[in-house]
Amino acid sequence: MAQRFAGRTAIVTGGISGIGAGIARHLAAEGARLSLWDVDEAGLGRSGAAHTVALDVTDPDAVQHAAEATAAALGKIDILVASAGITGPNHPTWEYPVAAWDRVIDINLKGVFYCCRAVVPFMLANGYGRIVAIASIAGKEGNPNASAYSASKAGVIGLTKSLGKELAATEIRVNCVTPAAVRTPIFEQMTPQQIDWMLSKIPIGRFGTIDEVASLVLWLASEACSFSTGAVFDVSGGRATY
Repeated sequence: MAQRFAGRTAIVTGGISGIGAGIARHLAAEGARLSLWDVDEAGLGRSGAAHTVALDVTDPDAVQHAAEATAAALGKIDILVASAGITGPNHPTWEYPVAAWDRVIDINLKGVFYCCRAVVPFMLANGYGRIVAIASIAGKEGNPNASAYSASKAGVIGLTKSLGKELAATEIRVNCVTPAAVRTPIFEQMTPQQIDWMLSKIPIGRFGTIDEVASLVLWLASEACSFSTGAVFDVSGGRATY
């Protein structure tokens, strides 16, 4: 296999399970040295990654310290894949618990902001960087009974566009992907009715796979992604309408 990431260092948040774990596995297979950031301390200990940090991405000080520790351990930060996220519960918006809404926004949106804020100065100092955020087709289309998740992922799309424009004159590229549903442990947070509804919206007629999402993310994280920034890339089985 080609070693697209030989000599590169990559942070993957939420890198112990689901899409994050799949992306981390593919990056490592292509030569990247990994720093995995996750709340699952036991999982980090079993990961075999070059570097790990147990943290909650909703804590901006912890995220800043994690970036500093990663740069010290690996020498630089080339790539950030912001994958940590939760779905939150399924409720109509007018019945959505406020605490649950806040938790979804804190992890899915503010967590991505904190991570970008922490790593961009290191990338600027190195003169190179690739940031890929994992958004969702829900952020473009809005899923009923998932307003917090949809709003958080729409926020990630807006953040991606802003940061990409801010860094366009540098060698740092910032993009996000918007998967339709992919069967991962995050499905355990959803009702069966919500899962069935999501499947019904995918014209291909099946859920995506982690490997399919990882293939797109790896291109966006590579040197080959040199002219795309502040952009949104669908991997939705035909669900995306714009």
